[in-house]
Amino acid sequence: MTTMAMPQPTANEAAVRYLITNYSPKGNKVGWLMMASILVEAWDLYSIAFVLIFIKEQYNPTALMLGLAAAGTQGGALIGALLGGWLSDKIGRRVMFLVTMVMFIVLALAQAFVPDVTWLIVIRFLLGIPLGSDISTGYTYIMESMAKGEREVMGNRWQFMFAVGEVLTIGVIVIFLLIDMQQEMLWRVTLGLGAVPALIILLMRHDVPETAVWLVQKGRYREAKRVAREMFNDNLDMLPDQDVVVPKTSTRAFLADLKKDPIRWRATVYGWIACFTQASEFSTFAFYLPVLFVMVGVSSVLGINLVTMALFSFAALSGWVGPLLTPKIGHRGIAIAGFSIVLASLLVAAFALYTDNKILLPFAAAAMLWGHYWDASNCMTIPTMVAKPKYRGTASGFAYMFVKLPSFLAIFLFPTVFAAIGQANATLMVAIFPLIGLLAAIFILPEVYGYEND
Repeated sequence: MTTMAMPQPTANEAAVRYLITNYSPKGNKVGWLMMASILVEAWDLYSIAFVLIFIKEQYNPTALMLGLAAAGTQGGALIGALLGGWLSDKIGRRVMFLVTMVMFIVLALAQAFVPDVTWLIVIRFLLGIPLGSDISTGYTYIMESMAKGEREVMGNRWQFMFAVGEVLTIGVIVIFLLIDMQQEMLWRVTLGLGAVPALIILLMRHDVPETAVWLVQKGRYREAKRVAREMFNDNLDMLPDQDVVVPKTSTRAFLADLKKDPIRWRATVYGWIACFTQASEFSTFAFYLPVLFVMVGVSSVLGINLVTMALFSFAALSGWVGPLLTPKIGHRGIAIAGFSIVLASLLVAAFALYTDNKILLPFAAAAMLWGHYWDASNCMTIPTMVAKPKYRGTASGFAYMFVKLPSFLAIFLFPTVFAAIGQANATLMVAIFPLIGLLAAIFILPEVYGYEND
């Protein structure tokens, strides 16, 4: 490789600023490809919630083992988020998302052939590693392939994709129930089917290039120019035609660098809080909605799946509307509205449980999901967007850690809380999370819509 002396930093900054502020003809396609992988994550993370009843009937595991089977993927994703984000900064975005999709396919299929619950826990934990890694890599791709404004709307669509994945999952299970599929076959096929969309996305992603921003940061100018011509129809003339040797950056400097800019620091801290609170409110109340409906006698197993599918279809609408509103009301506006709706809805849901009002509960759940898909929409977008490009993968992975940690703990432990203090008290307790998120949105989050960072 031909090298030359490092040019003035302003050349790098000018190139990166151009790449993140100008429209890319192919940027939307890349953004949607990154969003599509969330369908796989939604399937693998939440299909277990709808088949746990069949696994329990077959193996009769302890509550601890059943909780680990449900939460194992979240635990693995916690590791995957940190490791994947760091590796995407070190070895590149493209390598990481190709590797994660291959791991998706292999491990999703492996779930269908586990001999017992112990192996199911092990496989689902391993499956969580590429799940967590792919989100951090995907968000980095979006922030580096699309212009400001557009990238934020796309990044905020992740909850819409989660809802679509959950509706597809429930729809498939409903079909299996209607054709009276044998229970063991039902849960095995449901879990194993996650490999199908993963394979499709792998084939579609195969020709997506490395991001020009990452190549610029690594001094690989010749490749950066080639990608910029392909993605932006521009040669990046501000950069020389030869590669350069760029000093390596230390990941340990990530937090110290954040604190140098009060806007980036406050926005990132809010992102961490929002990630934690939205994951906590969902993984306690919303994740266990099918179980909650069974416990309070809302309907039959088939009826509960149909009600749940209707709820998540409604949530998908919310997940689509929220990003479209963000340019109009900003990140603060969508966050404040979302957490407020969730807080009010959980209080109503707790009232419904206290009064044994089975009719009111699904409506409260619908309102809660509508608000949740707003307050969760930008918690990953904001920390990834405001981070400097050289730390962007790390920033995304670090933020996603705040999603996966409460998700693992809540899914694992919340059934025990249900049993200990009752459904109504547990639901009332969950309301503390949107309250914290609302206060953070009001007092910590600066408006960062359209923020530029080179």
